[in-house]
Amino acid sequence: MAVGLSVLLGLALFTGSHWGEGSWPRLPIETIGLVLIVIAIVGRGWCSLYIGGRKATELVTTGPYSISRNPLYGFSFMGSLGVGLQSGSLLLGLVFLLAAMAIFLPLIAREESFLDYAMPRRFDAYRRATPLLWPRPSLWRTPEELTVRPSLFLRTLSDGLPFILAWPLFGGIDALQSGGLLPVLLRWP
Repeated sequence: MAVGLSVLLGLALFTGSHWGEGSWPRLPIETIGLVLIVIAIVGRGWCSLYIGGRKATELVTTGPYSISRNPLYGFSFMGSLGVGLQSGSLLLGLVFLLAAMAIFLPLIAREESFLDYAMPRRFDAYRRATPLLWPRPSLWRTPEELTVRPSLFLRTLSDGLPFILAWPLFGGIDALQSGGLLPVLLRWP
């Protein structure tokens, strides 16, 4: 994982957007990226309201977990795409998304294997009825009441905050590249 993050950082530092700062294609790409990051942070917090502290002890099948088996990871994928789009490049956004998928999809498989081992009948029924990632809103169910652990909710929110650092990070990289302090070895569309 450290190697992958180093490669992504290198790509971010020494490549740039094909489109100029503030240009028509680049500004919407960066704006969409920022919106995806905010949705990811809020979505991850929403998921933690339902699963916080229960992940290893029970099968949570309500709220966002009623429409997707892995909504927390889905929001992380969304945030990763948003981080890459902060570069102003669609291609770098895709690279960041694919890197997140390479990291998290094996983790999802391990977690699902554990659930299948720990609660085989219940998890099998859940797996057959609920999509892996892409939500199916028609399945929505939520309890009348929800027990929330504020410390876990706040931790999940703070875990997602590094996504927002992409905004000033890519702004700083752009400034260093524009000032000639960082070379641009490749421009991405």
